[in-house]
Amino acid sequence: MEFSVLGPVRAAVGGRDVDLGPRRQQVVLAALLVDLGRPLPPAELVERVWGDRPPHRASATLRTYLSRLRAALPVDIERTPAGYLARVRETAVDLHRFRALLAAGQPDQALALWRGEPFEGLDSPWLRRVRSDLEAERDAAAPPAGRPAGGRVVPRQLPARPRRFSGRTEELAALDGSGTTVVSALGGIGGVGKTWLALHWAYERLERFPDGQLYANLRGFDPLGDPVHHTAVVRHFLDALGVDPAVVPDDPGARVELYRAMTAGHRVLVVLDNARDSDQVVPLLPGDGCTVVVTSRNRLGALVTRHGARRVALDVLDGAASRALLVEHLGAARVDAEPGAVESITAWCGGLPLALGIVAARASAHPELALAAFAEELRDHAERLDALDTGDDLDLRAVFSWSYEALSPRAAVLFTLLGSVPGPDVPLPAVEALLDGGPARRPLRELEAAHLVGQVSPGRYRMHDLVRLYAAERAGDDRDAALARLTGFYLHSAHHADRLIDPERPAVELDAPVVAPHRPADPERAWEWLAAEHDNIVACLHLAAREGRHAVVWQLAAVLDTFHFRRALFTDHLEAWRHGLAAAERAGDEAVVGRAHRNLGNILVYLGRVPESHDHLLAGLAVAERTGDLQLQNHLHQILTRTWSGLGDDRRSLEHARRTLDLARRIGDRLQEAKAINQVGWVHVLLGEHDEAHEHCTRALRLLEELGSDIGRAEVHDSLGVIERRRGNQAEALGHYRAAVALLAGAGHTRDQAAGLVHLGEVHAELGQDEQARAAWREALTLFRAQERHAEVAEVARLLGEDHRA
Repeated sequence: MEFSVLGPVRAAVGGRDVDLGPRRQQVVLAALLVDLGRPLPPAELVERVWGDRPPHRASATLRTYLSRLRAALPVDIERTPAGYLARVRETAVDLHRFRALLAAGQPDQALALWRGEPFEGLDSPWLRRVRSDLEAERDAAAPPAGRPAGGRVVPRQLPARPRRFSGRTEELAALDGSGTTVVSALGGIGGVGKTWLALHWAYERLERFPDGQLYANLRGFDPLGDPVHHTAVVRHFLDALGVDPAVVPDDPGARVELYRAMTAGHRVLVVLDNARDSDQVVPLLPGDGCTVVVTSRNRLGALVTRHGARRVALDVLDGAASRALLVEHLGAARVDAEPGAVESITAWCGGLPLALGIVAARASAHPELALAAFAEELRDHAERLDALDTGDDLDLRAVFSWSYEALSPRAAVLFTLLGSVPGPDVPLPAVEALLDGGPARRPLRELEAAHLVGQVSPGRYRMHDLVRLYAAERAGDDRDAALARLTGFYLHSAHHADRLIDPERPAVELDAPVVAPHRPADPERAWEWLAAEHDNIVACLHLAAREGRHAVVWQLAAVLDTFHFRRALFTDHLEAWRHGLAAAERAGDEAVVGRAHRNLGNILVYLGRVPESHDHLLAGLAVAERTGDLQLQNHLHQILTRTWSGLGDDRRSLEHARRTLDLARRIGDRLQEAKAINQVGWVHVLLGEHDEAHEHCTRALRLLEELGSDIGRAEVHDSLGVIERRRGNQAEALGHYRAAVALLAGAGHTRDQAAGLVHLGEVHAELGQDEQARAAWREALTLFRAQERHAEVAEVARLLGEDHRA
């Protein structure tokens, strides 16, 4: 008897996995295994499973779970006066073997026991706490070369392990290989089991990849959307590797270089699922020493010929393997009892694992029916339905239709609606929005049991793209209204999240929500939700653009402003507002046209495209003056102040800065007034007019301290530091730079923090404080290297007297 919790919760008897039942039942087992030898009182066990919100009759449900576990496992789960106790040897549980091996000074053997995220796929407040503690133990046990350095963390991105898998022995062996960097191209038609094979292989060999696993679904053949661009995947991977969003380079090429630098020399597995072609894959190849598995319906010839990838072809299953897969699902006795029916089923499914899995799920749900009934039903459907084009003679539409018609009415409606969802996957609250706010758990469970949807993580659902295509074909008249509800859900939810992360921004004016939006509890949860749902929100924006819902397009662009800007997602930001501008122009909404020009102008400044930015800003200013929008005029003059300085005309820049200040006062916006005063002061700095600069900046600082704006205060302290240094007042400059660096660090603005540290070090050096100067420069060097700012790295290395390549 062996138990595993350092990954998915598993129990095996004689090497064969035991079905542990529903997720909550698995949490009960995990709770008993973590604390072997200590009885758990029923109240504590309930709290571990459900947290502080147990269901009605939780105690009775707990007793049911325990009874089922006793029946499934040859283990004594005893009820003692002190609580429940599992009589299991510690050596039978991977967690306790891990700790014993660490205590014995054998960290490599201990780390080899890890097979993913602890308790993968399960969730409760207690589990989250234990999972965090265990991951800390693992990281502390890792050898120095494998520990996160420079912000690097160990990513665990693989989707859930396939529950059933059989055969494919030759293909599994082919995926094993040696070399500095191993790239495997796993090819085959849709539904042949490429993803399942890749994930099964990955989980079986997790000990090879102690430095982490990265995963991306590239959506190369998504019937309702475009393939994922490699820049979005690289950004996703950098987040998973723990790179501070503030230090991610704006340039896509620099981001790829940073990704490869962060993975080079580490034993990392990268799974790139459902690739369209080699061009999509090549920029995602990691640094030397990693292993890559790519799945695709294409042959990926360039990846093989130019990058040394090994091609592993995955064909449909032969008759014996198809039968073995049915045995895995249905048991040998039931399959052996009806050889003729089994032969018919495997013939109609054409050896495609996706189809066989759907048929088996239907048969599992009705054990009282003979397999001959399913074979005949499948035959009848196949005779009147056309073949779905998968590149061979396989009749998948027959299989899907047969499963669809067996669904309950509500599950059938949800199935067709999910087929039209524009994003890559969908969380439970969004599914409920599709159903007009109605409960969705029961029909989702029905669809999951029929293998028509799968959970990529707890509470997130995805369809195989062939199933999705069929579901979209069956959509009825309710599709448009459902997608409008879904888009509204994302719009209002993103707006709530945006208000939490940037309450100073003016709210976007929206109509009342049709369905209840998701409301994150705090800024941290808001960031997490926006990161998780970003692709879905952008997909809704594109859908609204295609369908001509103009107001929704620019509103979705607007609610993503803060997220895009602070995460430095300038390419996404630019694309969203180009759609927003086009929508506003088609709708004839001048106010929004002006705002779109402003936002595009601001984004282009950060992308270094100043002349193009200037054109948008001037176009926006013309609209704002024509419509009398003073707030928009204020914003545009503020940005024009920066662009004219970038174009080398500081006098013209000062004109716009003064205009910004005048407009802020007319509007009565004190925060904008304070920022405008500082901006006027800074342009005086550029002009060498230090007395005027100092007077404006000190006035701005007093107002910002009254208003409590940390970032605004940091900007002013930086300006005052420059002023005092140019006046020769190094001690005063030192105080301002220290204040600016502290405020920026507290706000997570590491990009400007690095520059502030350079100035701080320079002033220390001017005061003869060499040790403090070197400490500041060394901290700046660390940040610049993480940000891939090569010119700055070379300059700071020169200040330190070091080789910048070291």
